[in-house]
Amino acid sequence: MFPYIPVTPEDEKKMLDSIGLNSLDDLFSDIPESIKLKRSLNLPEGLSELELSKYLDTLANKNLSTSELTCFLGAGAYDHYIPALIKHIVSKSEFYTAYTPYQAEISQGTLQCIFEYQSMICELTGLDAANASMYDGATACTEAALMAVDSTRKRKILVSKTVHPETRKVLETYTKFKDIELVEIGIADGVTDLEKLTSAIDNKTAGVILQNPNFFGIIEDVKEVEKVTHDNKALLIMSVDPISLGILKSPGELGADIAVGEGQSLGNNMSFGGPYVGFMATKAKLMRKMPGRIVGQTQDLDGKRGFVLTLQAREQHIRREKATSNICSNEALNALTAAIYLTTMGKKGIKEVAYQSTQKAHYAFNKITKSGKFKPLFNKPFFKEFAVVSEKEPAIINDELLKNKILGGYPLGKNYAPYKNALLFCVTEKRTAQEIDKLVSVMEGV
Repeated sequence: MFPYIPVTPEDEKKMLDSIGLNSLDDLFSDIPESIKLKRSLNLPEGLSELELSKYLDTLANKNLSTSELTCFLGAGAYDHYIPALIKHIVSKSEFYTAYTPYQAEISQGTLQCIFEYQSMICELTGLDAANASMYDGATACTEAALMAVDSTRKRKILVSKTVHPETRKVLETYTKFKDIELVEIGIADGVTDLEKLTSAIDNKTAGVILQNPNFFGIIEDVKEVEKVTHDNKALLIMSVDPISLGILKSPGELGADIAVGEGQSLGNNMSFGGPYVGFMATKAKLMRKMPGRIVGQTQDLDGKRGFVLTLQAREQHIRREKATSNICSNEALNALTAAIYLTTMGKKGIKEVAYQSTQKAHYAFNKITKSGKFKPLFNKPFFKEFAVVSEKEPAIINDELLKNKILGGYPLGKNYAPYKNALLFCVTEKRTAQEIDKLVSVMEGV
């Protein structure tokens, strides 16, 4: 890799001369000889630019994207259509290279875009205030749990096992060393077990976390969970698929105190896992406990409308260790992408995407289960994901699908031992009847 390093031996000598040293070893003279490495690092020789380019191409070709495969895999990352307009706007240099807009007087464009994003998230979730984005859906959910603890001064969080397994892992990581009791609530026929929730909740509970639609794609009985939660003076945290809000009631309508979710499906590519964007919205009374940046609307000295970062006293760069949260960066570019997507699609567009996704998912479900080789894992209303079970191992089915350039379902046995022979399929508006029929044909032939 020497050709890529701009420091020549002559440059190195000049730098050493300027600080009065004879060799690079003199820089490390304070390190005892007994702990210095006496051999070369176990690394291969450097490559030329041509060799490196070919090597990276070889590595990249091992990956298969959804431009080459028909995708029926969801479980948190969704293959929705992204209008060409979005990439064009996001790629504009003033957006693509913009830094955190601390200096409002030179960042009005970026600040207004973030403000519009927040406004749309509020409208989508039916809540009063939203922040300028989080790392991803899992982080947003976990930060909401910490927000509930801080708001109620209680230290117990209940989370349904129907919440995404990876989100629960992040929750576990966050709460483990914060003296917060994390209790998982069991599953009853694909949804949150209300009896177990009722017996687990008490006056020490800060919040209840529910995902709707849940990890299995099923629509939860949110109103019952909301009643149990608020009867015990706890906060209801809802993790939602933003596309589902095109046809389902918003978290605000269902009584949620905090709404969070993964915004990848709002115009962001799946990108082999990231970067993504978490969104968070809450009721006005909890706004000062919300983590992350918030953009507000104000007036300048001339009475003209302007935008600024507001309520900054909550944040790490002001309060340091006393900050509401120590989450520091956000995902402003991905949030901008989500805002452009929502603007491009509009209310009717989001509703149409949600409607087509659920219609096509039910078409696929009916076709797959019709033959009798695959049975529904649960008989519950679902949005765009559903689980089926068969006598065949999921790996065998998915391998056969992959041979036919189809990306199959998520094997639920990875996270739920009782469902070891179940596959979770996702169908978005991108899928056609022909693609679904091919999926069914290959599955039946296994």
